[in-house]
Amino acid sequence: FNSLFFDSERYDLSAVGRVKMNMRLELKAEDTVRVLRKEDILAVVKTLVELRDGKGEIDDIDNLGNRRVRSVGELMENQYRVGLLRMERAIKERMSSIEIDTVMPQDLINAKPAAAAVREFFGSSQLSQFMDQTNPLSEITHKRRLSALGPGGLTRERAGFEVRDVHPTHYGRICPIETPEGPNIGLINSLATFARVNKYGFIESPYRKIVNGKLTNEVVYLSAMEEAKHHVAQANAELDKNGGFV
Repeated sequence: FNSLFFDSERYDLSAVGRVKMNMRLELKAEDTVRVLRKEDILAVVKTLVELRDGKGEIDDIDNLGNRRVRSVGELMENQYRVGLLRMERAIKERMSSIEIDTVMPQDLINAKPAAAAVREFFGSSQLSQFMDQTNPLSEITHKRRLSALGPGGLTRERAGFEVRDVHPTHYGRICPIETPEGPNIGLINSLATFARVNKYGFIESPYRKIVNGKLTNEVVYLSAMEEAKHHVAQANAELDKNGGFV
């Protein structure tokens, strides 16, 4: 158990995992702490016991605070890692069968598995598409598209109504209108105009800050989890000439 979860060589919680754990369990560990700690396990058990006793709220799987965007770079990194592991295995097999003293590095290293992994990613991945180049606007729209399908995601057959439906946390983050009709409805979406994706992959939306009851021009970006801790007014709320709410 210790070697599985507490050893950084064998276990990696990832920065995202640590941030989510801090948010959900109200912990204050740095995102560089990438292994489980005793405090984490105690906090998990405590939360589960409280939920069983009717305290606290169960996580909503469709809340954007519990869903993150995996960028092309991250998917590419994972695929390349698979290629490097194949290359490592091939090198080890070759090293075990030939005389090490006389061999040259180029006789051991074959980069084909890594190159094949990259080619496979761009050529035959479920998420690989030709870019829509009808006009500049369609090109920009295509680059801002989000898909719940693909490796590690949902399938059209498995996705129910709740996953496809518009969620309150989509407000300011995902466009509720732009989605294809047919079997992909609600599974392929587009980022809202002013939304952005933070370094952990969570979609953030801009809000203007209210100070002492007055609307200011200071803009803050909040993820769905951070937004839940604040009171949010409607974008079209009536204001007086001083920026106060009517």
